[in-house]
Amino acid sequence: MIRFLLRAAALLLLASGFVALVLDGTRSIAADTLVWLDAGTLMQSFAAPRLAQLQPAAERLSPLLWDPVLVTALKGPIFLHLSVLGAFLLLLTRRSAPKIGYSSRP
Repeated sequence: MIRFLLRAAALLLLASGFVALVLDGTRSIAADTLVWLDAGTLMQSFAAPRLAQLQPAAERLSPLLWDPVLVTALKGPIFLHLSVLGAFLLLLTRRSAPKIGYSSRP
């Protein structure tokens, strides 16, 4: 049951990543330059208080965690984040390959 829910979430994330890619492509064609929605802008519009709490919490763990790592990740395109997370969940929930040389009978 958990595998089904995780796979469904993974497929929804992949579909959302594709929709974000199409929207970014449409914006890029209209603007005649490369335009994408970054994760920081999306997080700022949906969860601004959480984003404000993220910086002190990350700096409390390690000062290097906020500036080079999370700032760079928040500048990345949202379609890439969604697609990578969806692909990771799909890889996490795949069935193991049958072992060669062993009987599959009970």
